[in-house]
Amino acid sequence: MTTLGPVLAGTQILVTAQRRASDLSLALGRRGAEVTVAASLGVESHIDEDTLLAQTRQMIATGTDIVVVTTGIGFRGWLDTAEAAGIGHDLVEALQAVRLVARGPKARGALQAAGLTPDWVAESETSAEIADFLVAEGVEGMTIAVQHHGAGDDGLEKRLAAVGGRPFGLVVYRWGPPPDPAAVDRSVRDAACGAYDSVVFTSAPGASAWLGAVRAAGVEDELRRLEKDRRVVLAAVGHVTADPLRSAGFDPLLPDRARLGALVRSLVMYLGDASVSVSTTAGDLRVRATAATLDHAVLPVSPSGLAILRMLASEPGVVRSREELLAVLPGESDDPHSAEVAVARLREAIGRPIVQTVVKRGYRLAVGEVAS
Repeated sequence: MTTLGPVLAGTQILVTAQRRASDLSLALGRRGAEVTVAASLGVESHIDEDTLLAQTRQMIATGTDIVVVTTGIGFRGWLDTAEAAGIGHDLVEALQAVRLVARGPKARGALQAAGLTPDWVAESETSAEIADFLVAEGVEGMTIAVQHHGAGDDGLEKRLAAVGGRPFGLVVYRWGPPPDPAAVDRSVRDAACGAYDSVVFTSAPGASAWLGAVRAAGVEDELRRLEKDRRVVLAAVGHVTADPLRSAGFDPLLPDRARLGALVRSLVMYLGDASVSVSTTAGDLRVRATAATLDHAVLPVSPSGLAILRMLASEPGVVRSREELLAVLPGESDDPHSAEVAVARLREAIGRPIVQTVVKRGYRLAVGEVAS
């Protein structure tokens, strides 16, 4: 039995999350990827995420009578936390069987974006209106989850408890500024230059913040072109996380289930799939953002050699002239001999017959029937 090697060897992956970034980095690194972390948002540590997840799992297991959603961003943050913990789908299913109350149109919109329909909406966007409504309806003996965003519930829980309800608060973590803004700026500029094979997102606010940095740097068009050419794939842990990317016109990779493990598997399958390789007489060639591999072993090629391989691999077997290769080489040389020198060095570095000379025409990859 043979063991599959690190199929992400040579890949460069950017993780934009602070939460569970180490878990992602470790899982991707085990498959051979080089991982850069540049958190687009920080998470204020005094928010007790463990308690939030424990409450969420309890709700999924035993149910609750009413869920009050007070803010759109807080509800999305709750779903993000559940998605990252692998229980996002279970939470949405549980909420479908619960009476949902929304405080205003933003909270209603967040519910609807998750495929949920609120039973009642407080148009005044106040907790007082929600309290008046529920007290008038009667909540004696009912369990009531009140989602808020770390700033309390404006007395809502106290009023509901006073009339026999059993409310409890769901405090969602607070987003803060990125821990290293300069790193985020570098990450978006590097991504737009083709330095990454994938950019990974684990939260909708984080995705929105990273896209904001992309726009601030003026590199959105460059990133869009790279995605269209399959030079970079944006990957999101789940549908909630993917929404800002889709709204911006990107087409993120999504796992079948909203779990970090499933996200890693999706990246492994996408970046390690045969469709992104070229079968040569010396093995399967993959040209990554900053490296090339042959049967998952990284080749010791220079940036010039990588540029040549990228052009030859874009249309395997097609002959490229010296002038065409010269046009993609780093630097500003206009001497066609520079292309010949770069090819010679590339061959020497690889040590295997991948690049063929076609007399008086140029060069091509040694693939299939064209190889001799």
